[in-house]
Amino acid sequence: MRLLSVSHSAIITGMKIWMKYLLGIILGFTASFILPVASPQLSSAIAFIKEIFTRSVSYIMIPLIFSSTCTAAFKLSQADSFRKTALWTGIIIAASSVLLTLIGLFSILFVKLPRIPISVEKLANVSVLDISSLVRQIFPYSSVQTLSEEFFMLPVFVFAIILGLACSQEETAVSRPIINLSDSLSRVCYLIMNFFLEIFSIGMIAISVSWIVQFRSILAQGIFTPLIIILLCDFIFVAVVVYPLILYFVCHDPRPYRVLYAGLASIFTSFFSGNTNVSLPVIMRHSKDSLGEQRRVTAFSIPLFSIFARGGSALVTVVSFIVIWRSYSTLNITFVDLLWFSAVSFALSFALGNMPVGGTFFALTVLCTMYSRGFESGYLLLRPAAAIIGSFAAAFDAVTTIFGSYFVAIKTKQIRHKELSNFI
Repeated sequence: MRLLSVSHSAIITGMKIWMKYLLGIILGFTASFILPVASPQLSSAIAFIKEIFTRSVSYIMIPLIFSSTCTAAFKLSQADSFRKTALWTGIIIAASSVLLTLIGLFSILFVKLPRIPISVEKLANVSVLDISSLVRQIFPYSSVQTLSEEFFMLPVFVFAIILGLACSQEETAVSRPIINLSDSLSRVCYLIMNFFLEIFSIGMIAISVSWIVQFRSILAQGIFTPLIIILLCDFIFVAVVVYPLILYFVCHDPRPYRVLYAGLASIFTSFFSGNTNVSLPVIMRHSKDSLGEQRRVTAFSIPLFSIFARGGSALVTVVSFIVIWRSYSTLNITFVDLLWFSAVSFALSFALGNMPVGGTFFALTVLCTMYSRGFESGYLLLRPAAAIIGSFAAAFDAVTTIFGSYFVAIKTKQIRHKELSNFI
């Protein structure tokens, strides 16, 4: 019996992270059919477990991002590669968002989905995008306040960049203790993060149960099934065809599917949680320990991708809005309107960094409100499916981040490739 226990423990320990997460999803899928999930007590317990494990992954993120980004900014500046890394990161974020917006637009134009029955629900409140509030969050009265942000990673990222660059311009004897402390804190936080990621497979059981219960109720209605199918086809097209081809032809990478393989755990996490912050530590670990990206580039580019590379939200927003349009009207959509939908969806995707959950549906409500012309409450048609379309947007954003950070590492030559057998 003891030998069997030791053998089982060794098998679990030796499993790849994506296998552990997939096992958790399978167990959650099975449990959703076996357990009485309609019970209020069980539903409350599942929600509690889901929240605890979601919090555990986010628990160390602010100290990790602060210390890692500060160290990365210092080292990139010392190596004279800060501008190059920042430039490539910005280019890829913008290009991926444009690409995903266009893919969403063309897919929904060529495939005409069935109309969704008009809702009689009245508009309760109007969603407003407050850019000035976002800017105030980035620059509070005290820089220490950036360390207390719960969801928005940009304020602490900016503070860390400023501190790291300031240290690189100062005398070595003055700045070195700060950087040494930052580097040590980064390594310790990274170890703590790895521990939480290892046990997160248990949390995936509760997360997947919660997701599958919602999905089954939406699927039972039947009216959202075509929308789910087109989003799934778009995701497969982007993850399996578009991004690998870009790596193959632009970066001359002969094995681009290694990147997709390294991103499996982060895709699972983001899709079932619908939370871009939860998948962030998974991406950071696989980018470093599987793909071999240097710590300085992962600490700099991956948080930026997580905050700004929300092209998945733009894609889902465009698709969803045109579905709403066709449900309300039989008129053809003009080219000017198509251009407007796409441009606004693209722009809104850059303002969702403080909303790791629900950002896509928020963008859709803002788009409907801005367009008006009787569409102010159009987003209510898709409110029952808000969590599911948010899951697809988060999955798009996760695969964009894993491919995008790898692209940056290749272009800035800050990578040491690892064999597939050494992937975690």
